[in-house]
Amino acid sequence: MNISILAPRIEPLVFDWSAPRRRNAAVAGFLMASLLIHAAGLYIFQIVYPPTIALLPPPARVNLITSDSEEGRTLLRWIEAEDPAIASTTRRPPDAKAYALPKLQHVPSYFATEPALKEVPPLVVDLRVPSSQPPGPVPMIHRPAAVPVHPAPTTVVFSKELEGLGAPMFASPSFKASTAEPPESVRFRIAVGGHGEILYCFSLNSSGDPALDEQARNYLALGRFSPRATNGDQSLIWGIATVEWGNDVARSQPAPTTAAP
Repeated sequence: MNISILAPRIEPLVFDWSAPRRRNAAVAGFLMASLLIHAAGLYIFQIVYPPTIALLPPPARVNLITSDSEEGRTLLRWIEAEDPAIASTTRRPPDAKAYALPKLQHVPSYFATEPALKEVPPLVVDLRVPSSQPPGPVPMIHRPAAVPVHPAPTTVVFSKELEGLGAPMFASPSFKASTAEPPESVRFRIAVGGHGEILYCFSLNSSGDPALDEQARNYLALGRFSPRATNGDQSLIWGIATVEWGNDVARSQPAPTTAAP
């Protein structure tokens, strides 16, 4: 009886797990060759620095010009002839003294200015005590006359755009302030039509009194300029009207206060 035993079949692995081949000798050879090439390059292309040498400054030299030689005497004569200090100075004569004082004549001070003489005191001196109220005219003190206050009416000043329209016609002014404070000049922007009427009037500032502002606006709105020749042109002329207050503005009287019982 023959019994055959079948050996199991071994399947190949996905990855190759065999030992790597020895390549250490090749890597070591490449490293050695690279080292030798670098050493040769550094030797060939090496940088040679020059040695450091400290240079000392040159010694100081002083040249003296003396009269021992003809060249020195010639140079000294030329320097003396060209010296500006000697040429600009005044040389004293050889026979003059070193400290000779100038001859000056003394002039007294009273020759130039005559002194003022004092008055001779009186021979008889009055030894009486002076009076505290000596006789004399009584001073009259006159009060200055009061300057009359002239009436200054309220006026309206127009800008240059409205000067060619002539003098406007306004109603008789009648302004009454609601406060006791003096008002400031108030300005309005107005538009004048072709027939001289004031169509628009806008306030630009306030006089400090709203009641006076409204009265000034109504006063300007009722004014009329002379009609201008428009030739069919009905365009408006805009300008500035400034109301300067006078002393004809009626002041408000304070309400009387009743005494408490």
